[in-house]
Amino acid sequence: MGALTAVGLLRPYITRWLVDDVVLGGDRGRLLPLSAGLVAIALVRWVFNYGRQYLGEWAGQKTVYALRNALYRKLQSLSFSFYDEARTGDLMSRLTMDVDAFRMLFAQGFVFIMDFFFTLGFGLVAMWLMSPRLTLASLVLMPFLAVAVLRFDRRLRPAYGEIRASLARLTEFVQEAVTGIRTLKSFGQERRELERFDRLNEGFARSNVVATDLVAAYVPVLEGVGNVSAALLLWYGGRLAIQGQVTVGDLVAFFTLIGYLIWPLRELGFLVNLVEQAQAAGARLLALLEAPPRVRPPAAPRVPASREGAVAFRAVGFRYPDGPEVLREIEIEAPAGVRIALFGPAGAGKTTLVSLIPRFYDVTQGAVEVDGLDVRLWDLGELRRQIGFVLSDTFLFSASIRDNIAYARPEAGEAEIRRAARLAQAEEFILRLPAGYDTVVGERGIGLSGGQRQRVAIARALLADPRILVLDDATASVDAETEYLIQTALQALSRGRTTFVIAHRLASLRAADEILVLEGGRIVERGRHEELLARGGRYRRAYELQVAERVDPSPGQRAGGGSGAS
Repeated sequence: MGALTAVGLLRPYITRWLVDDVVLGGDRGRLLPLSAGLVAIALVRWVFNYGRQYLGEWAGQKTVYALRNALYRKLQSLSFSFYDEARTGDLMSRLTMDVDAFRMLFAQGFVFIMDFFFTLGFGLVAMWLMSPRLTLASLVLMPFLAVAVLRFDRRLRPAYGEIRASLARLTEFVQEAVTGIRTLKSFGQERRELERFDRLNEGFARSNVVATDLVAAYVPVLEGVGNVSAALLLWYGGRLAIQGQVTVGDLVAFFTLIGYLIWPLRELGFLVNLVEQAQAAGARLLALLEAPPRVRPPAAPRVPASREGAVAFRAVGFRYPDGPEVLREIEIEAPAGVRIALFGPAGAGKTTLVSLIPRFYDVTQGAVEVDGLDVRLWDLGELRRQIGFVLSDTFLFSASIRDNIAYARPEAGEAEIRRAARLAQAEEFILRLPAGYDTVVGERGIGLSGGQRQRVAIARALLADPRILVLDDATASVDAETEYLIQTALQALSRGRTTFVIAHRLASLRAADEILVLEGGRIVERGRHEELLARGGRYRRAYELQVAERVDPSPGQRAGGGSGAS
């Protein structure tokens, strides 16, 4: 770019020689060499200009490629607490629109920045060598231009900050609306959602109009400064030429140089525009890149002597950031291979408790141990590979059933995948699908029933072969026949593994080696099913309530349906 600018600044000198020596001096012998010089300059500038455009875009793409990778790595490293508060649409906006603003800055903005400084620097040197007095005259209005640029910068920065924020709100709304389209349509809320979208879309358009208005008001200021400078130069330079203090060629060449300088000054508005967009986007990207992970891998990971799946909670307490205490004084001893059941009302801390084993969150008091080693000392990836989850809200990827089952072990062979599906009671329905194991499920597993998704998830956990298993209400919201199939699959899955079961149906807890009743973040009762019934506490009251609901219909059902249900 330096060469491009330097070669371009030879043209005013050729113009001066053309006017003074050829046109006014009559030296026709120099006409052809000077004309050939202009052609040579054009060819050399073409080569350098091509390199500038290509390398500028290459640098921009390489930089943004590295930035996107850094952002995605950061998203993978952040702990669960970050995603408890983050909004998916906002994150998508940062990884797409905000990163693209940086691409524009690197690919085009930096080119303009270097253009501006090279042209200004080389141009002023060339002008000064040609005529110091004309150079000073042309710079009279530069302080006014500097003031205009600073005022423009201060007003444009918050405008672009609002554009980024409103775009994030719009993206977040669209993502949520598309994800929840079935709920939206089932309640007939299309008109309401259209109105909400219209308000957000209008807000985004309005914020863009405000920024465009500022840019539109600024460009005429730049043009005005350039035109007034040219008028002053014409008046002053004309007087010097009449007085013979400069040649006509000097004046023409000087006007050519002023044209060189005015072009980057006119493009300064575009440059400030790009920089402000990148600054607004950069603030949002830095907030993500600098977000501290609350769960950090140990500096020197350790490996336990054996990997059997024994779990222990030692006086564990936990609270969410800026929230109340969720767990208090939790003591659990779960030898390898036992089945621990967790029971209690919503909000008692059951899911939080099992989330401490794979370090989705870190304890705030006490310690959680796996195979005798504090989980905070384990290699984080190795720890989580020892633990399998089957949740009530099963997530499947938009991929084939084969790929979903093999997700935890992509290297697994076809025989292993089919064996896991058979043990999970899933192969029968898979083979009935149009493409069998190659059937691609929709987003989040749409296209399969809840029970089918659950059995695919169980097959996935079976293939991973974890030492510790967490079943979080895995049979919720399914019919009796599907529940039987899932329970059969879960028995195959939990055999020989340390298992933590969360369930609201007490029938799912009977086979547990120990049942823990949680309330208010504490273990208020513990024991086997028969022991807890004999004790007559909270567990027995819940059991009797569930038995009564199965035996006797509710008052509303009796009023509407007779006694057939009993």
